[in-house]
Parts: sequence; C-alpha cells; structure tokens
Amino acid sequence: MPATRAAPLDPAALIGTRPSVGAALGLATRALGAAGIDSARADAEWLLAGVLGIARTALGLDTRRALQPPDDARYARAVRRRMTREPLQHILGTQPFRHVTVRVSGDALVPRPETEALAGWALELLPSPPRRPLVIDAGTGGGCIACAVASERPDAEVIAVDLSPAAVALARENVVALGLATRVTVDVSDLFATLGVMQADLIVSNPPYLPTGLIDTLAPEVSRYDPRLALDGGPDGLAVVRRLVRAAPERLVSGGALVLETAGGEQVQAVGALLEAQGFVRVETRADLAGVERFVAARRS
Repeated sequence: MPATRAAPLDPAALIGTRPSVGAALGLATRALGAAGIDSARADAEWLLAGVLGIARTALGLDTRRALQPPDDARYARAVRRRMTREPLQHILGTQPFRHVTVRVSGDALVPRPETEALAGWALELLPSPPRRPLVIDAGTGGGCIACAVASERPDAEVIAVDLSPAAVALARENVVALGLATRVTVDVSDLFATLGVMQADLIVSNPPYLPTGLIDTLAPEVSRYDPRLALDGGPDGLAVVRRLVRAAPERLVSGGALVLETAGGEQVQAVGALLEAQGFVRVETRADLAGVERFVAARRS
C-alpha cells in the first residue's frame, strides 16, 4: 500500500519540504480559497510576510527563496488558523488604523476601515487651538479611536470607557505602546457611569448597533470571533444607542458634538430622529467608503 501523503490543500505539506515562497503562497491561496475566503491570495501574502517579518510587497522580489524551518511550520499554523475563519488581524496581532497601528485580539472588535472615517469626522468636530479639547470615547474596545484622536491632536485629552474589562486592558496596552498614556485614560464603565460630572467638547462612539437576530447570519470572522458585547444592540440594534443619546447632553459642553457610527441605511435616519428628539441640533450624516450613509453627528444646543 502506498504511503499516505498530505492532501494538496493541507498546509502541513509545507513543513520540512523547503518550498519556495511562490509555491508556499500558491498552496496557501488554494487552501484559503477552498475555505471560502474571498481574499485568499492577499491573506496568504499577509500571513507569510508576518511570519518572515518583512513587508508584504517584498514577497514578490524573491519568489524562489526557500521557506526554511521553523518558518514553514509557523506559516502552516497561521494558514490553518485562517482556514477556520479566524480573522487575519487576530493572527497577525496588529492592525493599522489611520496613523497608528494597534494591537488586536478577540477581546475587542477588529478595527474596520469604515471606523477610520468616524475618527476623522470626530477630529474635524473638535474645537480649534488654543482650546485644549476633552474627548470621551464611549465603547472604546481596543482603543483605536481614542489613540488615533490623541495622536493627531497632541493638545487633546481623551477619556476612553468600555464595559468590558478585557477590552479596557487591551486599550490600555495600546495607549502605553503608542506613548499616549499622559493624555489618554481608559476605564471600565457602563457608558458614562464612572465619569462624575465632567463635560467634554466631543463624544465619539462606535457602539453595538447590530440587531440580535442578525449576528449569527454574518461572516464567521464576525459571528464567531468578534465579542458579542461589542456587536449586540438588542432586538432593533438601538438599545445602547438610545441610552447613549439620552445621557450625552449632560456630558457635553454647550455646543459640544456627539458623533456615532451606525449600521447605516434606515438605522442612521432613526438615530438622527433620536438625536433631534433629545434636543440636539445640526444633525448631519455622512457616507462610509462604500457610499452608505453610516455616520451621524449633532451638537448640543
């Protein structure tokens, strides 16, 4: 009987065979594609670049380079993890967000490119120098928005809060790693519960906004790996948003701004109506990268 050989799509076939970079990428791309990943080639490249500690663009410069131990085994493990639909960012451990790079894990949402636009709008809404603005990031997760705002406005102070102690621990790691600890404070809090009577110039939030029944229908990278607490907005997706909008006026100075991310479409209109009902003025919406009206901002009158 012939010896059993590794299946053509099994990343274990890479181990001990010293495949070329090109061959390793080819096998990984086929394996990831078979697992249902649309971005199979790009993900294969990101994973190999991470294993080798080089830029992704550098892979194409030497495709005949042999993949040596222990890099071959490390790459095989990384590809297998991605085949289970574990997010690429969890495997790599980091994610760029605007002008900073933050550590990511299963304790908080993976920062999305769309949320970079939310942070950008927040920066636009801050008062100009010489005023030193105070910002509250409600539901900070891993702290990407708080870190981006503080990085791009060196005069700003940011108070970041989250209900999840694990997310807060991750956010604190990012704050320290980026050298922002003198201006960014991260605390465990249910919205503004622990913040005393402070008032901010701006509140920014990417709150849980998905309807409960929708979550299990989403891609495995979201439904299996993103924290439920950061996704679940109750039956209609607005349970946390309603609480946030009700509580925000007391936490803003006169004329202070609140800017939120939503699920887009009908929900962004519903959030705009909630803001107007709460007495906010100058309610505006903005589109995300795909042209979907997703973000909403308003001012305390």
